[in-house]
Amino acid sequence: MDNNSKDLSRHNTDKDNDLLGLLLVLLRGWKIIALFAILGLIIGMLYVRYENPTFKSDALIQIDETSQNLSGLGSNIAELLPPDDSSMQAQIKLIRSRMVLEPVVDLLHLGIRLNDPIVSKIDRIKNNQTNVQMNTADGVVLETSDGRVQVSQFNVSEDYLDKAFTLLRTNTGFVLSSGSERFKGQLNKAHRFTGKSGLIDIMVNELPAGEHPIDITKQSLQITTDSINSALSVVEEGTKTGMIELSLSGLDQKQVSLILEHIVLSYSAQDQTHSSEQTIKTIEFMKKQIPALKQKLKESEAIFNKFRENSGTIDVAQEASILLSENAGIDTQISELKLKKADLTTYYTNEHPLVIQINEQLSVLNARKQQIDNTISALPEVQREFLTLSEDVNIDREIYLTILKNYEQLKIVKAGEVSAARIIDLPINTNRIITPKKQLIMTLATLAGALLGALLVFIMHMLRNVVKDPERIESKTGVPVIATIPRSAVLSRLSTNKKSAPRMLAHVDNSSLSYEAIKSLRTRLILSIPTVIAGNQKAKVLLLTGESPDVGKSFISVNLAEVFAQLNKKVLLIDADMRMGELHKVFGMSQYDGLADYLSPDDSSLQLNQPSKSADIQIVNDVSDSSIGNFIHTSGIENIDFMPRGKHPNDPESLLISEKFDALLTGLKSQYDYIIIDSAPLLAASDAMVLAQHADKVLMVTRYDDSMEKQLIYAVKQMHESNIQVDGIILNDVRQGLMSKYNYNHRYAYAGNR
Repeated sequence: MDNNSKDLSRHNTDKDNDLLGLLLVLLRGWKIIALFAILGLIIGMLYVRYENPTFKSDALIQIDETSQNLSGLGSNIAELLPPDDSSMQAQIKLIRSRMVLEPVVDLLHLGIRLNDPIVSKIDRIKNNQTNVQMNTADGVVLETSDGRVQVSQFNVSEDYLDKAFTLLRTNTGFVLSSGSERFKGQLNKAHRFTGKSGLIDIMVNELPAGEHPIDITKQSLQITTDSINSALSVVEEGTKTGMIELSLSGLDQKQVSLILEHIVLSYSAQDQTHSSEQTIKTIEFMKKQIPALKQKLKESEAIFNKFRENSGTIDVAQEASILLSENAGIDTQISELKLKKADLTTYYTNEHPLVIQINEQLSVLNARKQQIDNTISALPEVQREFLTLSEDVNIDREIYLTILKNYEQLKIVKAGEVSAARIIDLPINTNRIITPKKQLIMTLATLAGALLGALLVFIMHMLRNVVKDPERIESKTGVPVIATIPRSAVLSRLSTNKKSAPRMLAHVDNSSLSYEAIKSLRTRLILSIPTVIAGNQKAKVLLLTGESPDVGKSFISVNLAEVFAQLNKKVLLIDADMRMGELHKVFGMSQYDGLADYLSPDDSSLQLNQPSKSADIQIVNDVSDSSIGNFIHTSGIENIDFMPRGKHPNDPESLLISEKFDALLTGLKSQYDYIIIDSAPLLAASDAMVLAQHADKVLMVTRYDDSMEKQLIYAVKQMHESNIQVDGIILNDVRQGLMSKYNYNHRYAYAGNR
């Protein structure tokens, strides 16, 4: 495999380890994540109980964009009606307009708002659903715990709009109050009160029994229609289908269906009125013109008949007949154009293109008529008068008959007019809850809580500032990191069983990187301690402590003693943590007959007779002081002796300061090559400072990604202030490549190929 492939493989491994590290962070904070998930679930449950269910109703309307009315009109009259704008967007805006909604608001009293102030937020959660008001044409009804509220009328002056009033039942009726204003009335009777800001018209039919107040408000039309529009959806189904779907949501299914039904009916009525309005205006105009035209025709016929009686029959020349015919046609066109202009000016101004076009046509026709009149004026006077009178009669007759015909046609059209809006579906009660979606909300609330908990775990992890980087530790403390001990996967699995005794690496994981790191620590310690001149042999004393409990100092102590014993060196392991020491469990011994028992005054003989002493403890008898041998036991491992912590003394520190302990170490140094002392945590007790006076090397153990950096720095500072030099820091329980630039892939590979 080439170097690039190795680098890529190592890069992928680092990524996997980083993801594993993130997962481990979450696993360590699973309690926080679970707590927040439960809190999220509780909040979701409270929310779905607090929120009233929302219902929805639908309706469907078809809009016919082609005019149904113009087909029944004559070609001339149809041109008089303005074009109809029935685009879908215009119809949607029309449905949402106050013109359509206001009749619904007035009919159903939607501007009246009732509220029960007795119902609290806690009550809403307890009851899971609270009563809402019901608006009908008869009034507004609200059910309460003490009875029903019904108000059939409530109108106020403008200054009282959107202002809250309170209704309270009395023995004789009710009291309506707002601030300092109070009005008394009787039930089932209309009242008009005069207040400081105007008039109040109210009729109360029912109120709850007892002193149960009810809040009542008269909303302005704008606020009411805005509220309806916020719950109303009006959309076109598809593209250019002419189908408009309306949907309305609210807290009561019957109420929602009733309001939407009246909105549909109001829109249909408005559309019907709009469709008939054009025809009605044209009919009214013609109806006014017919009597006048009829009277004018009678007058012109009477004048013409009288002229014929006085003058006799006159033969009109062929040219005069043609002129007469043309002139009559021009007059007919002029009359029609004037009629069209008169109708158009009811809708448009004189600057409208249609009006301008008619004026231009009238100018041309008038010019031709003037030319014909000039020609006719050259005829003999009797013939000219005959032509004029006969022309007037023909024109008046033609105009009258045309108007009469169109008038009858429009009446027929009006009778057959239908609205362009066709109601396809009216709303029905489905009783389907739209919101809240309980299962979805509780699931999302739980997930949101879990995510928030995970985020908090990450933030806490980032803010903890735990021990990780050896270089950072060295720069902060001024003490070198002499060893990094990786985590043993085998021991981690074994430690999950709390009933099992602690094990040494040599027994369960002697091919691991952890064991190799302990050996490397041994080598560094051997090289760093000066060689002792032969004949003056004294044991080298190593003191191991930590800044806080559970950093693994006992693990390092016992395994370091084992690797020193491999070199055929005689090693004594002392458990000097007389408060919480548990090294005796590694060797399967009792804690008694140990250091505290030896140092306690006048207790030596008593400790030898402790009934709890393990039967398999073997006493070492080859020490100079025979009494000391009773408290040092063989460990069961070659070259390793062990002194347990003994009973729990009242003042361990005073025992360590005593001359007896100094004499103990002096005597033991001549018997062993190495004495390893496992001391109590530095920040928990000051025992380590006393023991450090007797040590050749003082080693501080800290746990990777668990120990707090500030605690470690403070512990080292405490030692320095006591004139004690910390010779090295051991970084224990390191996970390879875990969100760090330090990894041990190459060493793992080496250990695996041994």
